[in-house]
Amino acid sequence: MQTTSLGRTGIQVSRLCLGCMSFGSSAWRPWVLDAQDARPFFQRAVEAGINFFDTADMYSLGASEEVTGRFLREFAVRDEVVIATKVFFPFGNKPNMGGLARKHIVQACEASLRRLGVEVIDLYQIHRLDPRTPLEETLAALDQLVRQGKVHAIGASSMYAWEFQRALAISDARGLARFASMQNHYNLVYREEEREMQPLCELEGVAMIPWSPLARGMLAGTRQKLGDTSTTRSETDRLDQYLYDHPADWEVVEAVKKMAEQRGEKPAQVALAWLLGRPGVTAPIVGATKLAHLEDAIAAVEIQLSDEEVAMLEAPYQPHAVKGLGPSAVLAASGPARRP
Repeated sequence: MQTTSLGRTGIQVSRLCLGCMSFGSSAWRPWVLDAQDARPFFQRAVEAGINFFDTADMYSLGASEEVTGRFLREFAVRDEVVIATKVFFPFGNKPNMGGLARKHIVQACEASLRRLGVEVIDLYQIHRLDPRTPLEETLAALDQLVRQGKVHAIGASSMYAWEFQRALAISDARGLARFASMQNHYNLVYREEEREMQPLCELEGVAMIPWSPLARGMLAGTRQKLGDTSTTRSETDRLDQYLYDHPADWEVVEAVKKMAEQRGEKPAQVALAWLLGRPGVTAPIVGATKLAHLEDAIAAVEIQLSDEEVAMLEAPYQPHAVKGLGPSAVLAASGPARRP
């Protein structure tokens, strides 16, 4: 498995990050794998050289962190792996159980440390921006965690480029820990990040670790049409129907399938190989509910696409409305929280 630096931190991560939203409790979402079903994925990931694992406190309402910590203790050497988790989304409607105020960030970090069973979180990320909390307070709280040794590095998730630049500028001006990574929405079907966020991250030395690299499975080539709800996840959370509804989206999928057939490879492998070759991309966050999904991702790291092949894959793309940034739309599309 190839490795690279996580931005300017010096932390070495695999070119793939295993997304752990799929592991935790099926009581939270019906497509999520319970602990024992998740176990083989961690074993295979570690065997393949993947050392980067991403979860969040909201995934399965904490159970994902517990499963991630449990199986990394079983299969991996703690000093070799990079554990990332996130804070922002609420566990329910009770006060102070979500957002990015200092109170919640500090208490959420302590809770994540306990669930993961570790003394320090390698990459602690804000899951979205909190419009109710001054950005200065959020950044100061994250810096406090770094100075206390509870967090090694901090990261951000989907936002506008101007918002991210403002956060970096505040950190620099005040001598605070700055964001080392950006977990953004980026794949062959949705490339709006190339306009501003991608060049900003390159300029600032920020690692991009894109979420939904296969467009909620569309680029895996198993769907029959745009809006296909043939999988349990697409039928229940419907986020893919919100994110991917542009008429040209399916033309991109068809281009990937055609390229895969020509090369004798899987569509998912081709789509991931394209993303791995984009400037600024450190490690796509790959989700898996079948071991074959993970094997396809592992194989994609070794695929090299020619300039002509890249041009063919990119040709059908048309500009999109910006999607995937705000918390309200994501929560609405994901459905209500359910305790496992």
